[in-house]
Amino acid sequence: MKLKRLGHVAICVKDLDQAAQFYQNLGMDLVWKDPDWAYLKAGDDGLALLSPSYGQAGPHFGFIFSDRSEVNVAYERLKTEGVHLTPIHEHRDGTASFYGKDPDGNWFEYLYEPAPVASAI
Repeated sequence: MKLKRLGHVAICVKDLDQAAQFYQNLGMDLVWKDPDWAYLKAGDDGLALLSPSYGQAGPHFGFIFSDRSEVNVAYERLKTEGVHLTPIHEHRDGTASFYGKDPDGNWFEYLYEPAPVASAI
């Protein structure tokens, strides 16, 4: 099991639209926006904005895997070690992830992020 990189940090915001606009004004690109969360990137680094109605996890940091099977392996290993985990969730954008808590109660996410597919012109 090999982590590819630390992919994103997620923070809680009071006003999702205002926060998304603020970070876009700082130079980040808006990648995805739903009613309860938004995802922005600066290069390969991501920032997730969580609205007050976001229910999956609180502030967290996300580790990226480049192989989907590694998420399952990591999940099973951490589960046997007694780490508090949420179920694996398949996302509509082709990613898959689960959340866990470290010994101090901080949330982390293990996320499979497929390689971008080049578009044919």
